[in-house]
This record gives sequence, C-alpha cells and structure tokens, in this order.
Amino acid sequence: MAKTIDKAYRHIPAVDKIIDSPKVAPLISRTSHAFVITLVRRVLDSLRQELAQSIEKEWTASDLENYILDNLQTKFDFWIQPALRKVINATGVILHTNLGRAPVGEHARSQLAEIASNYSTLEFDLAHGRRHKRDLYASRLLKEVLHCQQAIVVNNNAAAVFLILNSLAEGGEVLISRGEMIEIGDSFRIPDILKKSGASLREVGTTNKTRLADYQEGITEKTKLILRVHPSNFQITGFTSKPSLLELTEFCSSRSLPLVEDLGSGCLTDLNTIGIKSDPNPIESIASGVQVVCFSGDKLLGGGQAGIIAGSSAYVQRIRQNPLFRALRVDKLALAVLESTLISYLTEREGVEIPVVRMMRLGTSSIEKRALEIVNRLSTPQAALTIDLVEGYSVIGGGSTPSQNLATKLIRVRSHTQSAAKLESLLRNSTPPVLVRCDNNAVLIDLRTVFPADEPILVSLVRQLGKSD
Repeated sequence: MAKTIDKAYRHIPAVDKIIDSPKVAPLISRTSHAFVITLVRRVLDSLRQELAQSIEKEWTASDLENYILDNLQTKFDFWIQPALRKVINATGVILHTNLGRAPVGEHARSQLAEIASNYSTLEFDLAHGRRHKRDLYASRLLKEVLHCQQAIVVNNNAAAVFLILNSLAEGGEVLISRGEMIEIGDSFRIPDILKKSGASLREVGTTNKTRLADYQEGITEKTKLILRVHPSNFQITGFTSKPSLLELTEFCSSRSLPLVEDLGSGCLTDLNTIGIKSDPNPIESIASGVQVVCFSGDKLLGGGQAGIIAGSSAYVQRIRQNPLFRALRVDKLALAVLESTLISYLTEREGVEIPVVRMMRLGTSSIEKRALEIVNRLSTPQAALTIDLVEGYSVIGGGSTPSQNLATKLIRVRSHTQSAAKLESLLRNSTPPVLVRCDNNAVLIDLRTVFPADEPILVSLVRQLGKSD
C-alpha cells in the first residue's frame, strides 16, 4: 500500500506544468499568474493530505488531474467572488437586519456611485477654496427636515448613544426607567453602553410603571441627564404607565436637566395611514422639548447605516467637540446615501424614491395583482408543484413596530415530491439567493419586499424547483 501512495505522489504534476495547462489559462487571464500559483500550491497541499488519508484508494493520473482542476476551480471561485452578495428578499420582512436592513433608492444609489468612483467635496469648500467640515452636508438637511437647531452623524445608533452619554454624563449619573433597560440586536444593552460611556446608571420606577415622582426621587447632585429609550423590538402591555413626553420635558426643564431620547428607528413617515401605530417621530420629540434625540439611518428612515444625533445647539455642539466624534464619524459613502435620502424627505418624494417607505405603503390589491401575474406565468402544468395565493401578513422588522402586521397576499409553493425545507434550501442556494418563509410544508413568497425588476428571475428560479429531484 505504501508503494501505491508513493507512486501517486510521484505522479503529482509540478506547479509549472499545472500553470501551463490550457485549462488553467482562463483563470490566469481573469486574475494574475501569482494568484493562481498560490491557489495551485494550496490544492497540492490538500491533495497530499488526501493521499495520506486514502491509503485504500488507487489513484490514477486521471484521478490526480481531475482532483487538481476541480479543487483549483472551487478555490478560485471562492476567492474571486465577494461573500457579500445580493439576495432577493421574499420574506415580507421589510427591515430584515440579517439582509442589510433598508435597501436604498435609485437616487441614493446613483449618488453613491458618483461619489465612490470620483474625488468629491467631502472636506472642501468650493465657494471659498478652503477646507471645511464633512458633517455640514448632513447637518444642513437634518436641520431642515427635523426642524432642529443642530445635527451630526456617526456610524450607527449604538455609537450615537455612547457618544451622547460620554459627552454629557461622563462621571455623573443617568436616570432611566427600569422598563427601558432594553437589549436589542447583537447583545446591544443600554446598561453596558452606559457603563462604557463613563456614566453611572440610576434606575427609577418599576418594569411596568414609572411615574414623574420616581424621577424626582432619583435625582441627586450627580444627575447629569434623563435618558428615555424607545423599546423598539418589544411591548409591555396591561397594567402599565409612564409619563408622557410632554410631562417629562417639562419636568426636565424645571430641573435644568437635559432629556435625551433614543428613538431607535426614527420614523419620519406617518404609519397610521396604513394601520400601523407609528414609532416615535424625531420631529415631534424635538418640538416637544427633548434636548437631544438619536436614531438609526438604515431603519424606518430608509437610508444607509448611520447614527443621527439632533436637537439643541448647546448640547449637540458639546457632543461634536468630543474627541471620540472623529473615531465614530461616517465616511463619504454613508454621507452620500444619507444626503440623497434626506433630500427625498425634504422634497416630499419619500413615498416614490425610498424603497422602505414605498414597501410599507403598498396595498394588498397591488401585491395581489403582481402575485396573480406570477402565478399565471407559472401555470403551465407541473406535476411536481402546486402554486396558489393565500392570505398573509408582512412585518416592518428591524426592531420597529413590534406585534404589528401589514396585510398581504402570499404566493404559496408546494411540492408533491420534496419538503418545504428542501424547496427553501434550493432557493436559498440559487443564484441569486432567494429568501422565503416556510409554513405547513409550503414555501411562502411575499412580493412586498421583492423589487419588480427581480420578478423574472424569481419566476425562473421557482420553475426550476419543479424540475429538481
């Protein structure tokens, strides 16, 4: 047996011979000679390990060649294709955190491409021919859209919360209702952020009930601010109460304490018109007297990832002067997307230009019309599949509007030969991947979150399900 392995080792071709093979030439033409040599050496290392472990197998020269070429192609494809890929979101979850939250609109995408592929005025004042600050771009629009005195942007809302607390409450105490001690995605916990910011936490009230008197009793000489946190991804119902926003702002004003509100999603759209109880609106919070608000750019706002801080000039300027602001600031690409998104709100075009807002406002009838067209296109008799429409619901997601749904029509796909889990796997591993829901041995497709331009691709991939074993 050792002689067999030794013989196989002797027949492993040299690196140069593999590189000179006509079958490898296309790989080199697409990348570089040095890159392919690196991959060949890795494949040969794997082959030697395989030979050492498969002592019972007879390896022919053809076996060796096939192993090398197949594995070289696999490694090549793995490394030259970005792992971050487009997917078709057919789940009906509009702000799907695992799928990148809000997709940006055409105007934002065009602006992003323009700024990404060219030099820009990121920190240059064309009018005066001198340097200026990059945060002026978003600030001018945020002040206009939110009707606030000042605004700045950092890289996400967690960073915004941290920077606010570090700037305004380091070394002091922050009062927060016990019912607002939340944890959101990826183990982001308000108490942990408070601790890292250098501020101390002082809980007031109970989980389900907090009164103004609780805040009054919690104030000490160390109190720096009161933090109000929107729960985002859960609801407490039943025997509950808390001060209204107006009551809390008046209370803070009487005690000369800033009120900071973490709004989470930061909704600028009236969702009541579509039957959804709206998340807190930054405009309303600022108008009510909240000194500083913060919220995400890639949730209900419908832009890219960003943490927006807005409110009173006196406090926002203190936050802006924190040396950590530079470490948490956004780059030109994030600013390009945010600027374009805010212009859509300023010009009252958000319902047309921002996908998240457009998806939320889609009526059941328009979704049903699109779904029926797809079902009709797939109506050619296929023994393996049954495709029809059923009632269902979509969700906004992203930690927004918990326990509230949007009525929709779902395309239901069932197979006579394969499980729903198998169908889901086939779609998830297709090109491009399609993400769906499974229910009662069927996959459910919600067109609310599918772009019309992707419908032909979706139809083609569903057809393939009927041909799969």
